[in-house]
Amino acid sequence: MKTKKQEKQKKKKIITTSICLLFLCVLIGFSFVPLFKNLNFGLDLQGGFEVLYKVESIDGSKMTNNKMTATYKTLSKRIDSLGVSEPEIILEGNDKIRVKLAGVTNQEEARKQLSTVATLSFRDSNDNLLMDSSVLNAGSAKVSQDSSGKPAVLLSVKNKDKFYDITNKVKDYEENVIVIWLDYEEGSSSYATEKSMCGTSGSKCLSSATVSQGFASDVIIQGNFTEEEVNNLVDLINSGSLPSRLTEVSSRTVGASFGDSTLSRTLIAGIIGISLIAVMLISLYHFAGFISTVSVLIYSFLVFAVFWVVGGVLTLPGIAALVLGIGMAVDANVITFSRIKEELYHGKSLQFAFKEGSKSSLRAIIDSNLTTLLVAIIMFMFGESSVKGFATMLIITIAVTMFTMVFLTRFLLGLFVKTGYFDDKTKLFIRVDKKDMPNVNKNEKVTKIPFKNVDFLHHAKKLVAFSVILIFAGVVCFGMNGFNLGIDYQAGSNINIETNEGVQKKALKDDLKELKLHDTSITTNDDTITIRVSDVLSANRIHKIVQHFEEKYQAKVDVGVVSNVVKEELTKNAIFSILLSMIGIILYIAIRFRLSYALGAVCALLHDVVIIFAVFAIFHLEISVMFIAAILAIIGYSINDTIVCFDRVRENLQKQKGNSLDKMQLKEVVNVSIQETFGRSLYTSITTILPVLALIFLGSSEILNFNLAMLVGLVSGTYSSIFIATVIFYLLESKNLGKKKETKKKRVYRDDIEEKQIKGINC
Repeated sequence: MKTKKQEKQKKKKIITTSICLLFLCVLIGFSFVPLFKNLNFGLDLQGGFEVLYKVESIDGSKMTNNKMTATYKTLSKRIDSLGVSEPEIILEGNDKIRVKLAGVTNQEEARKQLSTVATLSFRDSNDNLLMDSSVLNAGSAKVSQDSSGKPAVLLSVKNKDKFYDITNKVKDYEENVIVIWLDYEEGSSSYATEKSMCGTSGSKCLSSATVSQGFASDVIIQGNFTEEEVNNLVDLINSGSLPSRLTEVSSRTVGASFGDSTLSRTLIAGIIGISLIAVMLISLYHFAGFISTVSVLIYSFLVFAVFWVVGGVLTLPGIAALVLGIGMAVDANVITFSRIKEELYHGKSLQFAFKEGSKSSLRAIIDSNLTTLLVAIIMFMFGESSVKGFATMLIITIAVTMFTMVFLTRFLLGLFVKTGYFDDKTKLFIRVDKKDMPNVNKNEKVTKIPFKNVDFLHHAKKLVAFSVILIFAGVVCFGMNGFNLGIDYQAGSNINIETNEGVQKKALKDDLKELKLHDTSITTNDDTITIRVSDVLSANRIHKIVQHFEEKYQAKVDVGVVSNVVKEELTKNAIFSILLSMIGIILYIAIRFRLSYALGAVCALLHDVVIIFAVFAIFHLEISVMFIAAILAIIGYSINDTIVCFDRVRENLQKQKGNSLDKMQLKEVVNVSIQETFGRSLYTSITTILPVLALIFLGSSEILNFNLAMLVGLVSGTYSSIFIATVIFYLLESKNLGKKKETKKKRVYRDDIEEKQIKGINC
């Protein structure tokens, strides 16, 4: 009777816990759609206009942080007048500003509005011009206080005589005010209509000040201002008095139809990829895999929620980072599940196996995610545009991974383990058959040891040989054809044409000749034609080209332009980011592990980077900014894999403490460590490759090369972690064995002398 009662209680607990979990899934499911709709989509997902400006002072003076901030404020003010929601204005370096305007349909109007030099003017109440910004010292307006201590604006006057003459006249006007305007427009701007709005964010009228006497010195604009309003006013006045010039160095336009189709294809690919991961997890780990799938659902929801809270703009690279993040998030569960299964194979109870498996996997999970986070931060700091967007999403996914996959999954699994329902149902819980669990009370030995008979270090030579052949082929292809550098790394313009007209290449060449363009390549993909030209197109020429192809082929046209300035900056940042990532990883692993581990890990990473370049050289695939993002992502992912393997090597070596190892014994320890982690490495790679494959076959062509680089890197990263990093570590450590042994002998010799002396005294 007692047993039946216990069984009923177990069933009651499991049903209650399952209902709560089901309710959580339904709640997230219903919340997903409205959350996704409320996200801010980048211009590559909804169309729009992006331009990068080089900011220069007309008077030749150096651009300072204050001047850049003032220019930034001016652009913000102008974008408000365009009616663009959620614009992105990014300061890049000391003299560049990138503007992204998602949803803009009239790029020419946007260009004109943004690039016009800011004009500050002083007018009377009838809009007559009194003075321009030349009477002020450029960019010298400051926050101050009036006589009563309230926030005010201090203007530094350069031409004091002129300022005195004007203010002395205005004081005698019937309406004795001086109105300060930014970008005053004849015929459309009027103090009479904007009087009540003067000083607000939606008005070009910055301020109206009453003049009671003539001024021959610096003046204060005072009113009922808040601290924030005064700071904003100072920035706007400085931007208007600043003789800055904006030179367009790159731009691209994305039609709304391009964005819509890209978003739908990427979403479908993402959903299919995640579904495949769910099927695989449940097949491999049964109920634990189902809980992991629920965690993936919660993980995806939380990533979008965090992104929405921080006001992020979702782009194609961001979605790519999210998909990659899912694979890395699942990795945390796979590590934990592998540890739990090991404990069960050693005859431990489910309760104990869950507790110990969760505990022993935590260190590897933290180390692997922290190294990936390090790479993501480097990408964010030194990357630009799409790379920075990729890094932002990757940082968010790592943070959410630590919460959902480390805390939440364990919490949910713990709830079910505590019910006791799965104590004798380990196969249902985590796919461990009872017959593979030895009875420790009967001194039964462990029988289930995956990959026990595989000598991984022996097979390493074959894979190293394969890598050498592949790299050699890549070098030969590079020597013959060079790299297929995208527009980002060789300057020029890309013209993407989407049409159903079935245009022939010969006709396109005639078009380019007519438009006086120098083509370097024409490629077709379904209904999309991509033309790369060496010309760095101006705004006027872009307008003519778009008009030509739209009218002739009823096409939708997307044009991207990159100047030499951007090319040089991107190339420098790409090389610097990769080198800095390597250095950061060496330092982290050397501190957390040992230098021999760090050198092994970096050799494996260098191998992965070279392999990706070799494959792209062999197949002459295009290298773009997103390719560099893929390289950095693979560095982060591959080191994740390597650290999990090294963590097990370190753990097994610690078990040998006090024992002097020879080369064969060290090799055995390394081999056993690889055997114990190989399944996890294989499963994790597959769960990450699945969504990448879905994006390759079903996703947008915009990120095809990114996903191809990811695929090559994932395969390379998996076998380099196992067959290259560990081999380098083994070779370095085996050289130190003799030194350690010699030191140990001396220590033993001294101990022997001390023991004899003690015995002699005792006698």
